[in-house]
Amino acid sequence: MKIELAENYGFCFGVKRAIKIAEENRDSSTYGPLIHNSKEIARLDKDFKVGLIEDFREFKSGDKAIVRTHGIPKKELEALHENGVDVVDATCPYVTKPQQICQEMSEAGYDVLIFGDESHPEIKGVKSYATHGAQVVTSLDEVKDLKFNDRIALVAQTTRKVEEYMSIANYLIPRHKEVRVFNTICNATFENQEAVDDISKKADVMIIIGGKNSSNTKQLFSISHDNCSDSYHIEDENEIEASWFNNKEYCGITAGASTPDWIIQNVINSIKRSVNI
Repeated sequence: MKIELAENYGFCFGVKRAIKIAEENRDSSTYGPLIHNSKEIARLDKDFKVGLIEDFREFKSGDKAIVRTHGIPKKELEALHENGVDVVDATCPYVTKPQQICQEMSEAGYDVLIFGDESHPEIKGVKSYATHGAQVVTSLDEVKDLKFNDRIALVAQTTRKVEEYMSIANYLIPRHKEVRVFNTICNATFENQEAVDDISKKADVMIIIGGKNSSNTKQLFSISHDNCSDSYHIEDENEIEASWFNNKEYCGITAGASTPDWIIQNVINSIKRSVNI
């Protein structure tokens, strides 16, 4: 059986940056999971004594708080500073951008519409920057039920599918006087999604590696499954089942933006053992 990695996969710029920041700030804590990969978070805790605090109110004056890659709500960031917490901001610049856009457009009188998952940490933070509020949708159907004024500003969660985002933009543009569409889907998402679309069309089994709560990994799995029904989303090598590879000739592999190389290599090694390569 042939095993091949997608052309683009794994750690994105924002995740690499955040991990470097965490490793440079030993004996501190992140506010919320730094990235959506529990194995890498455990490694940072073990090797660099970087802990995890889920409630920003637990940080005391003088403590060091590393802000997660997905960002945090504006008021919580302000509260950390006001309470004398040493804030180290590891928010991905691709997430900071839609935060800024939401604030500027909202203050300029635009209705702000966000395409994304309202329960996701990134969107909770982004929405909080819309001074006069924002509406969040996960599909075009939801947009059709909403009412807007003549001016709309549209942004997307950084990891959403491009085609779905464009369908929303194309629906809004002919129906409203002014629609400002901002491309806030990050480059790594574009590249990883294009790569998994390509490889999954050739493979007869696909392995997608990443956290089960990782939005971008879920999107990769969705694209892969559309092309290859035998697609499996796993977090690490312990979830692999040898039966997946019975009578298979081509195994494609990709990984979410928060998946470190060492986990990817462990998965590859495990697959090889399963098929006696």
